[in-house]
Amino acid sequence: MFDNLSQRLQATLKRLRGAGRLTEANTAETLREVRLALLEADVALPAVKAFVEHVRGRAAGREVLAALTPGQALIKVVHEELIALLGAAAPLNLAAPPPVAILVAGLQGSGKTTTAAKLARLLRERHKKSVLLAGADVYRPAAIEQLQKLAAQVGVEFFPSSPDQNPVAIARAALAEARRRLIDVVIVDSAGRLHVDAAMMAEIKAIHAALDPAETLFVLDSTTGQDAVNSAKAFNDALPLTGVILTKTDGDARGGAALSLRHVTGKPIKFLGVGEKTDALEAFQPERVAGRILGMGDVVGLVEEAQRVADREQTQALARKIGKGKGFDLDDFRDQLLQMQKMGGLASLMEKLPGMGEVPEAARSQLDDKPLRRLVAIVNSMTPAERRAPDIIRGSRKRRIAAGSGVTVQEVNRLLKQFGQMQEAMKRLGKGGIQQLMRGLKGGPPGAGL
Repeated sequence: MFDNLSQRLQATLKRLRGAGRLTEANTAETLREVRLALLEADVALPAVKAFVEHVRGRAAGREVLAALTPGQALIKVVHEELIALLGAAAPLNLAAPPPVAILVAGLQGSGKTTTAAKLARLLRERHKKSVLLAGADVYRPAAIEQLQKLAAQVGVEFFPSSPDQNPVAIARAALAEARRRLIDVVIVDSAGRLHVDAAMMAEIKAIHAALDPAETLFVLDSTTGQDAVNSAKAFNDALPLTGVILTKTDGDARGGAALSLRHVTGKPIKFLGVGEKTDALEAFQPERVAGRILGMGDVVGLVEEAQRVADREQTQALARKIGKGKGFDLDDFRDQLLQMQKMGGLASLMEKLPGMGEVPEAARSQLDDKPLRRLVAIVNSMTPAERRAPDIIRGSRKRRIAAGSGVTVQEVNRLLKQFGQMQEAMKRLGKGGIQQLMRGLKGGPPGAGL
C-alpha cells in the first residue's frame, strides 16, 4: 500500500535533506510535487488542498526557517501533517456492558463477511474475548454458510440463521443468545448491496436500532479509491458510523482512500485488511503509516508482529540451547523460516524497515515467499539424522534431497552454505556475543537500539 505515493514523496523530499536553506522557489517546487503525488495517489482534492496549505503555512513559519537544517525540518512538517490527515488512532470501544454489539456494514464485494471473521479472531486472540458471529445477510446466496465456516475456522461461536428469516429478527435473537450464554461480543454481519439504495439504508437503520451497537463499522475496498470514500460518506450520512475498515490494502498501490477518509467523512480508520488469511487484519496506526510512506519504516510494528506470532516456548527453548553451547541445527533453521512466513513473508518484513523506498522497484518486486517455501521444502526432505548433523550430507544424499523437494543440487548446496553462516553467528551468540551486541547497541548511534 502507498507504494507509488511513497516513491514519489521520498524522491521529492530527498532533494531537500541537505538543503542549507529554504527559498521560495524550492519550497514552491517541493509543494507542487507533493500535490501532484497526492493527486496521482487518488487522494480527494479537498484533502490535498488542506494538506498542502497546512504544510505551506508551517514551511513559512519560524519552526522551519530558524532550524539548523531547514530541509529536514520541512520533512518533519510533512510527516506530522500526514499523521494529521490520516487522523488519530481509534481503538475498538469494548467498554460497554457485555454483550458488546458490533455491526458490520458495507457494499457487496468489499470483503465484509471475511472481515467480520477476521475481527472475531482478533478479539478472541488479542483481547481474550468470547465472540458470537451472526449472519444477517439473507440475500446473498450461501453468505450465512460462508460465515459459519469462517466462525469454525477462527474458533468462535456461530449463531445459526436462515435466508427466510428477517434480518432485524436475526440481530435481536443473536444479541439475546449472547446475553443468555454470557458471551462478551456479538458481531452481526449485515447484507451488502451493489450500490447505496433506500431499501438498504432502511434495513441497516432498523438493525442498528435493534442492536444499539457500541461499534458500527463500515467495510471498504481500498482499491476502489474515491468511490470507496463516496460510499462511506453516503453511509455516514444515514448511519452513525464509528469507524472504517479498509480491505484489500495489500493490492492497493495508491492509498488514496486511506488518505481521504478522515478528511471527507470525519470517521477514523480502525483496521486495515492486509491479506486473505483470517489473521491478516492490522490495527490502523497513523504515525506508523506516515513513517512508512516517507521511508522511515515501522520497526515498532515489526517487533510487535514478531512478538505476536512467535512461539514463546520454542523461542525460549532455542535461547537456552544456544546459551548452553549446543548446536543450532537445521530443525531450528526451518523453525526460523516458518516464523518469517507467519509474519507475512519477506515483502511484509521489508516494507517495515527504514530506507526500503531507496531500493529499486525491480529488486523489491522479487521479494516473494517462494524462496522461503523452497528452503522449508529442502529441510523437510532431509532425514532427522541429516537435520541434526548436516555434515553427513554428501553427494548421494544431496541428490535425494533435491529430488524430494523438487529443486536442484545447487540449491541444496546454497541452503547448506546459508545454514553454515547462521550456525556460526549462533555460536558467537552462545559465547557471550549477545552481551557484546547489546553493549554495542547501547553505545551506537541514536535509534540503533530499535
